[in-house]
Amino acid sequence: MANSLHTWPSRLVARPWLLAFVPINAATAGFGVILPLLILISLHGSWADVAVAATLFNAAVILMSVVWGHLSDRYPRRRLFLVVNYAGYAVLYVLLAHVGSLTALFVIYTVIGVIAPAGASASNLLILEKFTEEERANAFASFQEVSMIGSIVGLLIGYFWTLASDALLSLLYVFGALAVVSAIAIWFGIRESTRPLTTLTVARHPESLFSRIRVVTSFGIPIPFFPRRPALGPAPLARLRRWAREELHHELPLIVIASFLFNLSANLYNISYTPYLYTAGLTAASIFLVNVSNNFVQTLVFPFTGGLSTRAGPDKLVHRATYLRSVGYLATAGFTFMFFNHREAFGANLVVYSILGGAIAVYTTASSLILFRGLIGRDAGSLLGVNSAFGGAAAVLGAGLSGVLSLYGSYRLVFLVAGGLLLVSLPLWTAASVAYAKRRFGRTTVIVRPEVPTRPERPARPVEGSAAAKTP
Repeated sequence: MANSLHTWPSRLVARPWLLAFVPINAATAGFGVILPLLILISLHGSWADVAVAATLFNAAVILMSVVWGHLSDRYPRRRLFLVVNYAGYAVLYVLLAHVGSLTALFVIYTVIGVIAPAGASASNLLILEKFTEEERANAFASFQEVSMIGSIVGLLIGYFWTLASDALLSLLYVFGALAVVSAIAIWFGIRESTRPLTTLTVARHPESLFSRIRVVTSFGIPIPFFPRRPALGPAPLARLRRWAREELHHELPLIVIASFLFNLSANLYNISYTPYLYTAGLTAASIFLVNVSNNFVQTLVFPFTGGLSTRAGPDKLVHRATYLRSVGYLATAGFTFMFFNHREAFGANLVVYSILGGAIAVYTTASSLILFRGLIGRDAGSLLGVNSAFGGAAAVLGAGLSGVLSLYGSYRLVFLVAGGLLLVSLPLWTAASVAYAKRRFGRTTVIVRPEVPTRPERPARPVEGSAAAKTP
C-alpha cells in the first residue's frame, strides 16, 4: 500500500475538465448553510425542524447509496449520472425558493437526498476510468482541491449576498444556476470512458477511497459508500457469526466503532451548530463567514496532511485530531455559559470553527490510511459496506438525537455529548493501533505438539508477518 496519500497536485488541475466540479461544490456548500437558515428565518421553524429535515435527508442518502452504486455498475454512463444529479439539484433548489410550508421543504429535501449519491459514485469512477494508474494520484488530488475551492467560493457568495440583501430565498436561484453550469460543462466537456470499471475498484485504490469518504453535502455529511448490495442467501446468520469470529482478531471492528462514534458526534454537532449560531444573535452573513473560516483552514491544512501522516504516522494524527475536535466541541459548550454580544460570539465561534476545520482535514487523511491498510488482502467491498452501514446509522442517529435533545432546548447538552463521544473513541483508536501492530509485527507463535513415535513431528508454522516468516 502507499505510505501516504497525495494531497497536493503537481499541477493546479490535472485536466481542465476537472474545473467543471467547482460550480457544483460552490452550490452544495452554500446550500448546506442556507437550508437551516431557510427553516429558521423564512419558515419560522425551530431547531427540531432542522433535525427532522436532516434525519429525512440522511435516511434517503443511506438507502439510495446502495441503489445508485448498483446502477453505476450496471449502466456505466458517468456523464449522464452526473448531469441528472446536478440538474436535479438545480430544479430542487428553485422549488425550495417557493416553498411555503415545512412539510413541502421536508419532501423536497428528502428528494435531494435521493439523488445525492448518484454524483458521488459517478465522479469517482469517472476519474478512475479517465486516468491511468500513474496519473490517478494527481487526478484525485486535483479533484479534492477544486472541490474545496468550490466550497469556499459558494460560501463567499452566500456571505456577500446576505451582507447586501435580506433576500435569502433568491440566493437559491444563484446556487441552482451554479449547479446548471456544472451539468452543462460536464455534458459538453467530457466524453464517456471506453473502459468502464465497477464501484469495487474504488475500494482498491487509496486516493479514490479517500476521495469518496471525503465527499460532503448539505450538513457536511459524507455520502456512505456501499460498493456491494447486501448478500442474501441460505444461512445468513451462520455466515454472520463466522464472519464476526474472524473479525474479532482484527483491528477493523475497533476502527468501525471508533469511526461510528466520531461520525455520530460530528452529525450531532453540525446539525445543531447553525441553529445555535442563529440563536446566539449572528446574522446570516456572519453564519456564512464562520463556515468560510472552517473551509478555508481545511484548504490550507489539507495539502500537508499526506506528508504529516508519513512523518508522524496516521495513528498519532488520528488521536491528535480527535482530541482537538473534542476540545472544540467542549469549547462551544462553554460559550453557552457566557454572555456574549454579537461581535464576541462571532469572534469566538470563528476561531473555534476554524480549528475544527483543520482538525477534520488531518483526521480524514489519517483515518483513511488506517482504514485502507486494514483492507489490504481482504474483501474490501464487503468490509467497506459494513463500515458505511455504521456511518449511515451514525448520520441518522445523530440527526435524531439532535431532535430529541432539542426538546430540552439545550445546545449546551448537545455539544457536551458530542465532545464526550469523541473522548470515548480515543481508547478505541489506541486499541486498534495495538491490534494492528500485534497482527502485523507480532512475535512468532510456537505450537507445541505431543511427541508421536510413529510419525516425525512437523515444525510449527510461523505467524504471517513475523520475522521467521520473512526469513528465506
